[in-house]
Amino acid sequence: MPAGFTDGSLIPRYGRARRDPSLAVLEGLHPLKHALRFGATVREVLCADVAGLERLAARLAPDVCARMVSLAREVPADVFAELAPLTPSTGVISLAERPTIDPDAVLADTRRAPVVLLEDPRDLGNMGACVRVSAAADAAAVFTTGGHDPWHPDALRGGAGLHYALPVARLPRGLPLAGDRPLLALDPEGDALDPGRLPARAILAFGTERHGLSAELLTRANARVAIPMRAGVSSLNLATSVAAVLFAWRLYPRASGPR
Repeated sequence: MPAGFTDGSLIPRYGRARRDPSLAVLEGLHPLKHALRFGATVREVLCADVAGLERLAARLAPDVCARMVSLAREVPADVFAELAPLTPSTGVISLAERPTIDPDAVLADTRRAPVVLLEDPRDLGNMGACVRVSAAADAAAVFTTGGHDPWHPDALRGGAGLHYALPVARLPRGLPLAGDRPLLALDPEGDALDPGRLPARAILAFGTERHGLSAELLTRANARVAIPMRAGVSSLNLATSVAAVLFAWRLYPRASGPR
């Protein structure tokens, strides 16, 4: 136990941080690793054992190990156990600033990469997994609608902190998806997905596993596409669907060329 530890504000402060829209609570080593790797402003790193954190980071995140350890502050194990509803097994928890995202600027970006739109996703861990695969595929952004915050600590844990690798934001209600990006709706009744016909800068809209996309969004879509599946399989997990479409786009031979 750190000698002379007296900071009784940590537990309530981390409770407040989970509800603060300007902050991100990073539970575990992997979210912290990616936050540091992709340029996040990390305010604080708390751990139960600095030496143990250094050994783990040296093995799993050697590129940011020194920075991580320099930020780390050791706290008593009983205090650390109260900083999150589920104590991180890797023994570290952090606070970082959320980036400011301008959705209009993201949509106007000319880089040839699709935007992922999740309409009213319900499962926070699944939302995080969608961010993770979108970062891996080098998508332009992940936008969500509905009541759930894509920066919730549970979503950050599911995304392993890769929210810092690309723009991630919840869209204000009624924000128009304007500009020159075609809107493609993923819909079981749509045309079979053809990677060669996926526009590089499309907005790829995914609905919930149970309800699919809203009638309003389907009406606004420029096209509807379906993931070809074996007969009798009714649906895919949301993150699996996002992965299938993004990597069909990314791995197609002309994905980086003219469309």
